[in-house]
Amino acid sequence: MGRRAVRAPQGWDLARIALLWPAAFAVHQLRYMLAYGHAAGVELQRTGHAYLHSVVPWLVGLIALAAGCLLWAIGRAFARQTSAARFTLSFAALWVVCSAALVGVFVGQELLEGFFAVGHPAGLAGVFGYGGWWAVPAAVCLGLVLAAVFHGARWIIERIASRVRRTGLGGPCPHVQRPSLPVLWYAVSTLLAGWSSRGPPRLN
Repeated sequence: MGRRAVRAPQGWDLARIALLWPAAFAVHQLRYMLAYGHAAGVELQRTGHAYLHSVVPWLVGLIALAAGCLLWAIGRAFARQTSAARFTLSFAALWVVCSAALVGVFVGQELLEGFFAVGHPAGLAGVFGYGGWWAVPAAVCLGLVLAAVFHGARWIIERIASRVRRTGLGGPCPHVQRPSLPVLWYAVSTLLAGWSSRGPPRLN
């Protein structure tokens, strides 16, 4: 923490939030796979997790949204539209933040399922009991993946922005000055009055 860097556009901030939820879903599924192995599907059905199949298309949409936001941020870097520099997290700090966020999402999801899902254990037993502690190493591993993606994307945006500034490439199109209204009116009136220096084409 404390290193100055070019701040990515706000679209990439949205992409990071969007990627958090597919990663949290992966942590949830890995927790059951590590705890129950081949019987994970049966255990998920028994404990009221059948609803998760309906959220998969939305998670795929979030991944597509994140990819689009990254491309938009790269385009803004090419156009020299990145915002001012700020202090950013180091890779290690980013890893810790991502892992803690994934653990927090998992705990909140399991507590809500303990209240509303039929067959799901309630309280902390439903969170960390029955192999639920596997969510912590799963969150650490996926937090590393998220941190690598976020850090790599920021590195790409910074390198593009600095290269564009150094070489003078990119940026908005040069402004073309348009003729003022009096000039246009004079040109049109001249043509209507027959004062054009070029007459109409001759007919054969």
